[in-house]
Amino acid sequence: MDFSIASILLLDGVTNGAVYALLGLATVLVFTVTRVIFIPQGEFVAYGALTLAMLQTGKVPGTVWLLLILAGVASLMECVERWRHHGNALRAVQSGLKTLAFPVLISALSLWAAPQNFPLGVQAALSVLIVTAFGPLVYRVAYQSLEAATPLVLLIVSVGVHFAMTGLGLLFFGAEGFRNPPFWDARFSVGPLSLSGQTVIIFAVSLALIVLLWLYFERSLRGKALRATAVNRTGARLMGISSHTSGQLTFLLAAFIGALSGLLIGPTTTVFYDSGFLIGLKGFVAAVIAGLSSYPGALLGALFVGVVEAFGAFWASAFKEVIVFTLVLPILLIRSLRSGHSDEEH
Repeated sequence: MDFSIASILLLDGVTNGAVYALLGLATVLVFTVTRVIFIPQGEFVAYGALTLAMLQTGKVPGTVWLLLILAGVASLMECVERWRHHGNALRAVQSGLKTLAFPVLISALSLWAAPQNFPLGVQAALSVLIVTAFGPLVYRVAYQSLEAATPLVLLIVSVGVHFAMTGLGLLFFGAEGFRNPPFWDARFSVGPLSLSGQTVIIFAVSLALIVLLWLYFERSLRGKALRATAVNRTGARLMGISSHTSGQLTFLLAAFIGALSGLLIGPTTTVFYDSGFLIGLKGFVAAVIAGLSSYPGALLGALFVGVVEAFGAFWASAFKEVIVFTLVLPILLIRSLRSGHSDEEH
């Protein structure tokens, strides 16, 4: 291996690591606020890429129909819960309609826009809107009633949600993979490296999103409310911060990050209905490196995972996934030896 090959591998690793960083940040965000180890994060990635691919063909994406079904279930659950707690039928119906409004609006817009063959940028924005709308609905249907459950129970639910979303992905998108067109066809030469326009977009969008997330949590009231919930759920609830709203907002951000990641990675690889699992697991490895608690740690861990994957693919392509996921074992061992087990002791 000479310097030019090492440089190319390093660039590939950092490019993939930028996408894994977004997924790692989303995993840390969901876990710190809701205590959910959100395994289906990768499914949002696959849904984002495949939704755009379906819009490219002029067809209505299957995610639109799934969104309507999920919105109907969430609306019904909201109506029943409100009626049981308050006994006010009018308030229950209003709450259900409020849950239903945004998904129905996005679905109606998608049904109109799908056959219009709008430019790629418009289709990408619509894909992000469709997949982002899934976030609060998934939380409402699968997790909201289990807020007080242990992390192990929430993990089991996450596994069930993952299998459900994967199976529904096969139903709505089929077994055929899709590769989206790049958002920028330019090529740039920097020494021995050749940068594609898509690579530049991945770096730019990833960096911009990380900065925007930092500003959101540091400057906005809702962002500070999520930070308070992450630090102390009980204290945040006593201060008037709704745990339901925090959970739904967290999943909204996670779905947005997943959808955007799917658009970024779609032009670089063929995406299948089940591709999100491996992609999401690499983001999870980055989050584990950060101890599921540190955003900068997740960023650095993701870049490390991307570089290890790139060099592993060069030296032993058949075992690159094994190499990446084996990283979790020594990290977990070190963290286990360095930390106490107070939960078990009590």
